[in-house]
Amino acid sequence: MATITDPRPQQLDDLVAEHAAPVLSYVRTLVSDHHLAEDIVQETLIRAWRHHERLLTNEGSVRGWLLTVARNLAIDWLRSAANRHESLAGPDRDRAEPDHADAVVATAEATALLSRLSTEHQTVLLHTTMAGRTALETSRILGVPVGTIKSRQHYALNVLRKSRIRPER
Repeated sequence: MATITDPRPQQLDDLVAEHAAPVLSYVRTLVSDHHLAEDIVQETLIRAWRHHERLLTNEGSVRGWLLTVARNLAIDWLRSAANRHESLAGPDRDRAEPDHADAVVATAEATALLSRLSTEHQTVLLHTTMAGRTALETSRILGVPVGTIKSRQHYALNVLRKSRIRPER
């Protein structure tokens, strides 16, 4: 009994060896889930095997074809998940989202606390705490001695601490 050898398995092995890792890396950026990305790459390679004649004609880029197919599969999955009201479960998506109302309340409280400070103290905190500038940089910008900047910052932070708010330093 004669066996028929199909050149496709070796070509598929070569295709996987050359393109699977870059396609996986690309798909991971699209879906942010490693296991889903592996599934999409696997489906992409199955489609490449089914359409091997297109890939062997030397018309266009093999990797370009693979990336296009993978992108389309990822988009199809994301659209499908959105229609089912699902989300990807990953390190960035597996946590509760803060409520917008919490941010509004925090902003109102911060505004009320900052209103207790003079304009000079608010300005120093804006530069040092919010903009991340040093006392020397703030001093140069405001045209005030460094000692005055440090004193205003110290006073402003003490007022906020006494109000039970602990801004980051």
